[in-house]
Amino acid sequence: MLDPTVFEGVSVAGGAEDGDHIDFGGGVFKGSVTGKAEHHYYGARRPAVAWPHQVGVIPPRAGCFQSRAEVVRLREALTAGQAAVLVGQDVVRGQVLAGMGGVGKTQLAADYARTALWSGELDLLVWITASNATAAASGYAQAAVDILGADPADREAAARAFLAWLEPKANAAPCRWLVVLDDVSDPADLNGLWPPACPHGRTLVTTRRQDAALTGRLIKVGLFSEAESLAYLTAALDARNRHEPAEQLAALAEDLGHLPLALSQAAAYLIDAGISAAAYRELLADRATVLADAAPEVLPDGQSQSAAAAWSLSVDRADTLRPAGLARPMLQLAAFLNPNGIPETVLTSTPALTHLTQHRTETQDRTPEPVTAGEAVGALRALDRLSLISHNPANPHQAVRVHQLIQRATREALTPDEHDQLARTTASALTTAWPAIERDTELAQALRTNATALTRSAGDALYKPDAHAVLYRAGQSLGEAGQVTAAKDHFHRLAETFSHHLGPGHPSTLTARHSRAYWRGRAGDAAGAAAAFEQLLPDRVRVQGEDHAHTLNIRHNIAYWRGEAGDAAGAAAAFELLLSDSVRVLGEDHPDTLTIRSNIARWRGRAGDAAGAAAAYEQLLPDRVRVLGEGHPDTLTTRHELAYWRGMTGDAAGAAAAFELLLPDRVRVQGEDHPDTLTTRHELAYWRGMAGDAPGAAAALEQLLPDRVRVLGEDHPDTLTTRSNLARWRGTAGDAAGAAAALQQVLPDSLRVRGEGHPDILTTRHNIAYWRGKAGDAAGAAAAFEQLLPESVRVLGADHLDTLTARHELAYWRGRAGDAAGAAATFEQLLPDRVRVLGADHPNTLTTRHNLAYWRGMAGDAAGAAAAFEQLLPDRVRVQGEDHPDTLTARNNLAYWREKAEETHPAPEADGRRRSPQV
Repeated sequence: MLDPTVFEGVSVAGGAEDGDHIDFGGGVFKGSVTGKAEHHYYGARRPAVAWPHQVGVIPPRAGCFQSRAEVVRLREALTAGQAAVLVGQDVVRGQVLAGMGGVGKTQLAADYARTALWSGELDLLVWITASNATAAASGYAQAAVDILGADPADREAAARAFLAWLEPKANAAPCRWLVVLDDVSDPADLNGLWPPACPHGRTLVTTRRQDAALTGRLIKVGLFSEAESLAYLTAALDARNRHEPAEQLAALAEDLGHLPLALSQAAAYLIDAGISAAAYRELLADRATVLADAAPEVLPDGQSQSAAAAWSLSVDRADTLRPAGLARPMLQLAAFLNPNGIPETVLTSTPALTHLTQHRTETQDRTPEPVTAGEAVGALRALDRLSLISHNPANPHQAVRVHQLIQRATREALTPDEHDQLARTTASALTTAWPAIERDTELAQALRTNATALTRSAGDALYKPDAHAVLYRAGQSLGEAGQVTAAKDHFHRLAETFSHHLGPGHPSTLTARHSRAYWRGRAGDAAGAAAAFEQLLPDRVRVQGEDHAHTLNIRHNIAYWRGEAGDAAGAAAAFELLLSDSVRVLGEDHPDTLTIRSNIARWRGRAGDAAGAAAAYEQLLPDRVRVLGEGHPDTLTTRHELAYWRGMTGDAAGAAAAFELLLPDRVRVQGEDHPDTLTTRHELAYWRGMAGDAPGAAAALEQLLPDRVRVLGEDHPDTLTTRSNLARWRGTAGDAAGAAAALQQVLPDSLRVRGEGHPDILTTRHNIAYWRGKAGDAAGAAAAFEQLLPESVRVLGADHLDTLTARHELAYWRGRAGDAAGAAATFEQLLPDRVRVLGADHPNTLTTRHNLAYWRGMAGDAAGAAAAFEQLLPDRVRVQGEDHPDTLTARNNLAYWREKAEETHPAPEADGRRRSPQV
């Protein structure tokens, strides 16, 4: 090893003379190109330094230190950097370990430095706690004193001398050095103090900053993985003969967000207090507990401050960055939201900007200027630079991430009044950012997740002085996304919470009960929804009066769910009564009045008057265009309903054409992935099939299915419906056995999602039985419908349309299985119930008359069949028109049975114009 002891160096042109001392790096002396000696004294002569040499103190190794992936990355990066310098490539000067306070950056740097020194890779290690420029210069000065014998009184000169000594020199003996600049708080502090790039030197920086001014390749240090967290806690407790269940330790690590500093302090607290991990988790969950109460009295591993204290200093510094004074109030907003992803639009919304403006640093001569969205983004960037948040504009739905403990520490620093005000401000920001039409399903999911996080962090603030709108919006969004059971449960919790906080008669409580009843119906319990609305009505009348809009809305829902429960005629009549009150109270053009007209049309159609329904929607459409505009979702829905009821009148091709015209408008207004757009595609496929193109319908549904899975998920009711209808049209196209098999695969998924008693489960079972019959197993179909019928009566009621349809199918398949007389008898029992429930002119009533006549004939009474068809035909013509397929079938059967009565015609196939499998 060459001796780098400080000396009076002499050099002449042509190189060093024999006997000259040659220093590592050549920084002790200068050579004169003229051959004249130049003398440089750095201090008094001193004994030679022992090599390898260390300047500064490496922080002690933390107990149960985890060897992490960053250790490997760091070693590879530093080695690669040195190799690049050696071959003359451009290279950054070192490596920067960056991350939020508490992730273990210093421990990783210390592990690397200690390992490099002990393994003989270094001649010189300089460890400097470089929290400011003075500290960095002092560290360099100490190295100069140790290595060069510099004057300790002149710190700046000594620091410059050491950095000059580190510069590589030609023909100099190599010195392998590592400079660690730990805890750099501001890159500007290191201006003029960065170590040089050197073939044999390495620089390592730890910092919370991520500024571009940091010289070096950035390595972001993250949290422990789940496995690392569990290993750390297990080892820390095992060292003190403490054993905790792995599941409790894993849950504790999750509660602490896998933050190494928090885990170490938690382990110390468990040991010092002698409590279990479960008890510590209860302490953390207690709203009355602050983070300081959950920290040990003496911090472990030589830690000097809690994580909360370290973060507070970072916030102070972030607040000084441009735009000054906005980082802290921005972090306060983010502290109430989802730590794993906040949409940037929430934090740049009008309520958020108002909050930031109120906290902008005021000048002496004027009030603060309103904060712009760009300045709000600047505040996010300032927080990101200090590693207090992660800001990624490229992922707008999860643009901002912030550790849950930073959030908690931020909230705990607020006064109770500040906390409640900020919670409501954040709720308003979330509501403002929530689009009325959820075209972007990923954004909607992100907003719902943030609303859930806000509900947890806000405490009682969202119920004072009244319920905040974000609570309703979150539940509505769940339902609109198809998560109807979750929506029902959401509003059930809200109703109970509002009743507790605000009282059972408070309007917010009544509104929550209203939504609970609505989504109860959407979840399949139509009768229960109608009953719940009937119970709610007198409370609304008592609190808000008979003519209040909310009272009228309850009457609306009673009528609607009465229809969904099977009483279509009763629903239509109830809506007729409601319409006059709505016109009187709200006016003819009020959107609610127009919606009532829409429902009158709908339930007329459901009661059997498809032509009347189509005509009513045709009258409604221009009014909706005039009042709401062509692009309003309600206008598009009116076009949807008009197309549907046109199809139900027998014009399937016209319905398909209308849905084809509607689809591009849905895409333009609501987006390709909006549930209503996907429903329009579904209806377009359905009516193509009804118009005779079963293969085309199947192909369209096959294209739709992956989009529904992608947008709504595999378990969404609409996705399951698409699978069912895809099976149906494949069956209609000729593969009846395949249809039955596909529906059999849908059934367990429907049971898992919807539950045993859901009407859609009955529909799936209905269709399995139907296609089993179409595949040739008539007896099996009859048996399946016989098993289904009592379930349908129990769940839906004896008079529900689907129950009547199940009776119809049971009769039909009995006949196809060979029991013509039994089929006729069952149709004869069904007919008066269909007349009573649906009316004499409903298409399904006419179909029952058709089948009763047919099976009478097949049972041997050809004359009776002919007479029955003769009575049926004029009713078919009057109700459905001369050219309707069902009318033509009736004329064909009349002719057949007349001839059969004279025994002049062979038997035809059984009637195919029965109700199609349900959709």
